Amino acid sequence: MSLRVLIAVTHLLGAGHLTRAAALARAFARKGHTATLVSGGSPARLTDLENVTFVQLPPVRTVGTDFKTLLGDDLAPVDEAYLERRRVLLLDTLKTARPDLLITELFPFGRRVLADEFSTLLDAARRMSPRPLVLSSIRDILVASSKASRLAETHERVLRDYDAVLVHGDPELAPLEASWPLDERIRPLIRYTGYVDENDDSVPVNRRHGIVVSGGSSAASLPLYRAALAAAQDFADRPWRILVGRGVADTEFLALQESAPAHVTVERARPDFRALLSGAEVSVSQAGYNTVVDLLRCGVPSVLVPFEAGSETEQRLRAERLAARGLAEIVPEAALSPRRLADAIRRGLARPSSPTPAIALDGAMRTVAIAESLVSSSPALHRTIDWSSLDRALDQARERGIPVRFWWRDDDAVADTPQLDRLLGLARRYDAGIGLAVIPEGIEASLAKRLAEEPKVFALVHGWSHADHAPAGEKKAEFGPHRALDRMATEAERALHVAREHLGSRLLPVFVPPWNRISRDLVPGLTDLGFRGLSTFTDRKNAQPAPGLVQVNTHVDPIDWHGTRSLADPALIVAALAGAVERRVAGVADPEEPIGFLTHHLVHDDVIWALCERLIARLAVRGIGFLCPDACFGLETRSQLRSNGD
Repeated sequence: MSLRVLIAVTHLLGAGHLTRAAALARAFARKGHTATLVSGGSPARLTDLENVTFVQLPPVRTVGTDFKTLLGDDLAPVDEAYLERRRVLLLDTLKTARPDLLITELFPFGRRVLADEFSTLLDAARRMSPRPLVLSSIRDILVASSKASRLAETHERVLRDYDAVLVHGDPELAPLEASWPLDERIRPLIRYTGYVDENDDSVPVNRRHGIVVSGGSSAASLPLYRAALAAAQDFADRPWRILVGRGVADTEFLALQESAPAHVTVERARPDFRALLSGAEVSVSQAGYNTVVDLLRCGVPSVLVPFEAGSETEQRLRAERLAARGLAEIVPEAALSPRRLADAIRRGLARPSSPTPAIALDGAMRTVAIAESLVSSSPALHRTIDWSSLDRALDQARERGIPVRFWWRDDDAVADTPQLDRLLGLARRYDAGIGLAVIPEGIEASLAKRLAEEPKVFALVHGWSHADHAPAGEKKAEFGPHRALDRMATEAERALHVAREHLGSRLLPVFVPPWNRISRDLVPGLTDLGFRGLSTFTDRKNAQPAPGLVQVNTHVDPIDWHGTRSLADPALIVAALAGAVERRVAGVADPEEPIGFLTHHLVHDDVIWALCERLIARLAVRGIGFLCPDACFGLETRSQLRSNGD
């Protein structure tokens, strides 16, 4: 599979955003994809882009922390005509590249000042046929607006225009919600890639000696350089190297050089920075994204002076995450002084060496793998799902005071498998209950052990062996009308006994016939066999089809069983959900019966998993969860007594 990939980025202060976007473009190109990188920030030196088409828009930049005023290269504010030239070139590039995959760096989580430009790009992409997959590419830590309306606007934009959000970080170090208040509807779209390392060369093993001071590419590091020069007076027995970013004016750079003592070398940033860093006893730097990746790679003791001007919080949060793991000392920018910096360096020198933490640093290649998987999984995933009919139905039910409840049944479990682990992990994230229909003949010991850890998951009896006994040409059934009644009763009773032996209190006496088909003659005798519940598919006709037997069915299945065996058309799935709600509102279906969502974890592909999570998250935002199955069948007391050993 060869993809056409377009990455749009505009860096306004330092070059970190461009550096990360370029690393992604290189990674796509190395895997044989056609990559185009569009940069709207100031021109910067980029290496190894021979196989990447690079397009430079008329550049814009900002000065200091004023991110609302866009300036040209002459530092004069740009006008609308200038911005229009950027938009025209951007759209021409989109038309020429015809991407299968469009990635916007930071937007819509940032770059509000360029919202019109990005909106124009997204609108044009939406009109393309076929529409490209659209991803947002963001760093590990964001700066969230204090205005709820702006956060909501961002989330709505993501839901409307984006298929996934690539978070270039590791949740073990910095989960996105640590800096951004996630709307639960967005969570299913999040894909952590690990940190993107622009330098994929191996880290040399050097004898550690001396101090290395580095800053970002902008002039924001000048206070750090000046404090470092003064602090270096206390460490004349060690060589120092201060690497100055190219965004610092030559006059300032020369002034730093002239004030440096003999044991301190002041020079411009170098391409062999990582080799220098690996040989340092201590690194002194800000806490920018790329710098921290270098520090994690090299495992060098660090002193971090995070950039915090203009109420910036990104670098401080990242520094605190590293400090909490014992990987860094922090000197707040507001408290920066030669003495404070020297004290922190002494603590860094005294810190014993520690192994490099297990943080994912292969973000570029994992980004490519995620994108390839999303593109290949199913065209259905690449279209924004229209949930409006379900939303309207739920709104109507609320207005009429009709409570709508959901429950979740998943069929065919026999053992603790990676697929089951994914299912239960998804349920746990949303505090959802699951009725797990298990096949008694195949139950393995690992299943009981796993269910013992899941208080909201109960097993149901899924036939005996899930064997098809229907005559040729008829629909599959294990407990259909073509078999002898006494034989089916014996198997059903055996199934309950065996399942209970294996699963104990985690089993509910609920019969789930394979393929949701059961002989009407068998139903009245289920209570005599020990069952208290029955579950098939479609709206139930009778809440109690036999004395002592409660029926709760399922109503929506997301799998296209008779076609691709992947995800059914999302429009049909949403229509089925909306229809189930509407029938309860209209009184056509029993409003007391929870709407059942039916899944089959062993055969899910990524696109089915994605749909499941989007649905669960969307209902969660409305305060609608998935009931525990013991509550659905009125078996709470009995199951609780069993779990207490009574």
